[in-house]
Amino acid sequence: MDSTDLVHQAIAGDRDAFISLIREIENSLYNTAKSMLRREEDVADAIQETILKAYKSMHTLREAQYFRTWMFRILINECNTMLSRRSLSTSYAEVPEAHQRHSSPYDEVDMREAVDRLEESKRMVIVLHYFEDLTLRQVADALNISESAVKMRLSRARQELYQKFKNFREVNIHVKPI
Repeated sequence: MDSTDLVHQAIAGDRDAFISLIREIENSLYNTAKSMLRREEDVADAIQETILKAYKSMHTLREAQYFRTWMFRILINECNTMLSRRSLSTSYAEVPEAHQRHSSPYDEVDMREAVDRLEESKRMVIVLHYFEDLTLRQVADALNISESAVKMRLSRARQELYQKFKNFREVNIHVKPI
């Protein structure tokens, strides 16, 4: 069955259709929440709240093709709410890089880790566009910003990632193999 048909059924109150839709995007929701919140327990709470809010307001979704974008917007808002409630706790991203330990030099070039170290505005556009395959328009809608702002953030994030990987390669190019 087509996702759009499932969305229409869910809007009409079909609980099983809603569950099927959530199952289709649960990994994407998890990855997005994880990149924002980092803590497993917070990720679980954010996803649970997102699903509950979406279920309760499913009837307000006007266009079925925007279900995925709509879900990401709810999730991002929920994550932002949770982040604003955090007061004195320190996340992994806030620990200076010099104090973070890596099991090997190769861990430092892991793309996902590099993206996770970006500031949130850059990280979110990368995650939504490249990891979750949302279009520029969908990313803009999910983040409630203009498409040109998405393009600018993507450009800056790509440049920052390029510099990180370029620097890593330059530092490690002279290392002799064991």
